[in-house]
Amino acid sequence: MDYLGIDHVEFYVGDARQAAFVLCSAFGFRLCGQGGPETGLPGQRSLLLGQGECRVLLTSGLLPGHPAVDYVARHGDGVAVVAFGTRDARSAFAAAVAGGATAIEAPRTYEAKEASVTAAVVSGFGDVAHRLVERHGTEGEFLPGVIEMLDGPALPADGPDLLRTIDHAAVCLEPGTLDATTGFYRSAFGFDLIFEEYIEVGGQGMSSQVVQSPGGGATLTLIQPDLSRSPGQIDDFLAWHAGPGVQHLALSSQDIVAAVDALGERGVGFAPTPDSYYGSLDSRLGAVDLPVERLRPRGILVDRDHWGQMYQIFATSLHVRRTFFWELIERHGARTFGTSNIPALYEAKERELAAVRGTAKAAL
Repeated sequence: MDYLGIDHVEFYVGDARQAAFVLCSAFGFRLCGQGGPETGLPGQRSLLLGQGECRVLLTSGLLPGHPAVDYVARHGDGVAVVAFGTRDARSAFAAAVAGGATAIEAPRTYEAKEASVTAAVVSGFGDVAHRLVERHGTEGEFLPGVIEMLDGPALPADGPDLLRTIDHAAVCLEPGTLDATTGFYRSAFGFDLIFEEYIEVGGQGMSSQVVQSPGGGATLTLIQPDLSRSPGQIDDFLAWHAGPGVQHLALSSQDIVAAVDALGERGVGFAPTPDSYYGSLDSRLGAVDLPVERLRPRGILVDRDHWGQMYQIFATSLHVRRTFFWELIERHGARTFGTSNIPALYEAKERELAAVRGTAKAAL
């Protein structure tokens, strides 16, 4: 199938208004729409946030038994749906089910004036599903007749949008399920395996495989821990999240330096990077596009693949369970991932979690 990219992500959260406030005030999102029982969404309240082409739907259950209530009780706030844009949602739904996905919601068309959206839902991994979305004439609309769009931003961000698209989602899987999950995405969605590596962080080990839609629009990084090595952050995620799930979402930027500065001023923290990382850049990568003196004080990492360079940084987690965080990424021609940034990113995350564990022990 021809998947156009990640259309949006839907979080199930305990308090949609509180989650929206954090993303708007700290990350620069704007409140674009809302829905609930009065718009045909019984038992829930949903808020739609946007920035650039990123769309984030926050849903809270209002009644016992609603899927969002059950999800939050098990996992805490987290990603419940990763939606893929497609040119033909009905065909994509049929192909996914034929390829091994479980049908959750059959294709349905939502229309209002000139706007039309056909959407269906199929299973993904763990408690995360995939919504298949086909859009026609929906500029300024999201789900016609269901999500009421606002005339103007109710919670405006300061300055221009610094974040553009959802670049990829990183997924933590239970040990022994990586190959089967990769096979599922190849069979059900026609994704390609474009990158794989074994990552070592101290005494920890993890295997990573990256699957991507043929057009390159939708990308998932799949990771499983190596049980023969010391337990680490992937094991922590699986325990604290109570199963597999989305560990982080990467947001692309055209100016990662400006984005880090702006988000930092709004209170967002970032995982630290040791100064020694930058001392070996020249020998490891050669010349890089962004001056090291701009990268070093902000902790921004740089890597390359066959097509170009990429710059990445992790925000520190705001999640009470420490099971979800955001990444910022700027691509200079790179289409996949390099071989050194992923270990460096996970080393930075491990230092953050080690500091949290030390603080928790000191408080006891």
